[in-house]
Amino acid sequence: MNKAEMVAAVAEKTGLSKKDSERAINATFETITDALEAGDRVQLVGFGAFDIKQRAARVGRNPRTNEEVQIAASRIPVFKPGKALKETVDK
Repeated sequence: MNKAEMVAAVAEKTGLSKKDSERAINATFETITDALEAGDRVQLVGFGAFDIKQRAARVGRNPRTNEEVQIAASRIPVFKPGKALKETVDK
């Protein structure tokens, strides 16, 4: 499912227009992004949690030249599904 299909599905389920559904979806994504950027955890009970994971700096290897390269430390977003979502998908 891509974003356009999601907008159409939300519009159908809620009775909102596609334009209003798209605004709601965009606002949801922006809110989650802003919270993660600020270092906050976003927990949606029954669905899952979005969090930030720290990756330490490490030494990698260029597969072409076999030369070692430094990989900088980084922060990456992660999603951990909730119990209800896991059970629904696992059926």
